[in-house]
Amino acid sequence: MSDTIKQRPGPMRLIDATQYRLPPAAWVSILHRVSGVIMLALLPFIIWLLDKSLESDITYQFLADVFVGGLGFVPGWFFKLVVLALIWSYLHHFIAGVRHLWMDATHSVSKEFGRSSAFVTLGLSLALTLALGIKLFI
Repeated sequence: MSDTIKQRPGPMRLIDATQYRLPPAAWVSILHRVSGVIMLALLPFIIWLLDKSLESDITYQFLADVFVGGLGFVPGWFFKLVVLALIWSYLHHFIAGVRHLWMDATHSVSKEFGRSSAFVTLGLSLALTLALGIKLFI
């Protein structure tokens, strides 16, 4: 028998979330999930827009006027912001999905590739969203 006595570990402490810095790949993963939730939440709005825009020329013009002048007490810029959120969520979700497919197909699972592809995903999704947002608002 051994004379050493095992000491019990001290009390468990929760890690302060502000002290831990997430890597870029973690941010892409979190935003990939958030963008999926946004697209799911806005799906009724997308279906309504598609239905109204294809119904007739009059309803298409009505939707075009909603984006300019608003609807009731909701201003037009709010509808544009909702569409901009939808644009970002689609672009980010698509680019992050392509990133995951590329990593699966090429077995690129190194830490450096994950970091660089995360920066490319974030930069590309934000740049394309900015470009389409300028087109949407101007």
